[in-house]
Amino acid sequence: MPQMNMVQAINDALRLEMRRNDKVVILGEDVGKVGGVFRVTAGLYDEFGEDRVIDTPLSEGGIIGAAIGMALYGLVPIPEIQFADFIFPAYDQIVSELAKFRYRSGGEYVSKLVIRTPMGGGIRGGHYHSQSPESQFIHVAGLKVVCPTNPYDAKGLLLASIRDPDPVLFFEPKRIYRAAKGEVPEGDYTVPLSQASVVRPGKHLTVISWGAMIYEALDAANQAAAKGIEAEVIDLRTLWPIDIDTIVESVKKTGRVVVVHEAPKSCGLGGEIIAMINEKCFTHLEAPPVRVTGFDTPFPYTLELEYLPLAHRILPAIVETAAY
Repeated sequence: MPQMNMVQAINDALRLEMRRNDKVVILGEDVGKVGGVFRVTAGLYDEFGEDRVIDTPLSEGGIIGAAIGMALYGLVPIPEIQFADFIFPAYDQIVSELAKFRYRSGGEYVSKLVIRTPMGGGIRGGHYHSQSPESQFIHVAGLKVVCPTNPYDAKGLLLASIRDPDPVLFFEPKRIYRAAKGEVPEGDYTVPLSQASVVRPGKHLTVISWGAMIYEALDAANQAAAKGIEAEVIDLRTLWPIDIDTIVESVKKTGRVVVVHEAPKSCGLGGEIIAMINEKCFTHLEAPPVRVTGFDTPFPYTLELEYLPLAHRILPAIVETAAY
């Protein structure tokens, strides 16, 4: 089984699906001849040509608007937004049009597409290249939101997303594009959407995270183990619709929970997760749920490592919650 990083696994998924389904097209800024700013689409233009790998003008609203039109006419477009920070010029197209076609047409029209975009910090990109806007789309009915953590999941989740009948936002944590490596099967397989993964079993406390922060949560959990605290770490994989059953099962067992995410704390997905935990297993809680997140500020440049919820910030939350 070959070893791949995230970039290679995503590229492999795109290539496989484009060979399998000639309705799949890719469009975005520099995705063709250049192969994307992170080279995720490298080689696809040479194999599939300019009609299926389309370099577009620098217009996010135009990219998504064109992709929606393609989808309504039966194609399966995969538009790339070069950085998640640049998705906001297309926000109206996504939330006012894309998310609502199935509902407004009574199921007659669907807009089947996957929006790929790198998100999060860790590359010293400053406040215009480091944001984590996932909760702003989770709030919108009609969209699915996915965020892989490792190469195996990245390929399987992307293939599942492309084949899903609903529009999917596929957030790729760029901090681990090349840092996360692992075995990835050749050929076709999928990782089911809305199915979280318990990446570290434990009995004293539940840590919930996604994207690049999973590795920080695992680091903190391993440090906590040296103190006698066995934390169970859950990787959401699909952020919405969320796998609440896996979360509830874990929290009922541990009685304690810490949620970790890069996005600012206020109105982040962590708050919604804690609300669902309170609704479904409040009587099992032995301590107040805790969030370890980014701050309610613009994403900084020189203070990036202070902003990110790295292991040194997660560990005290684990220890204090376990001791409550």
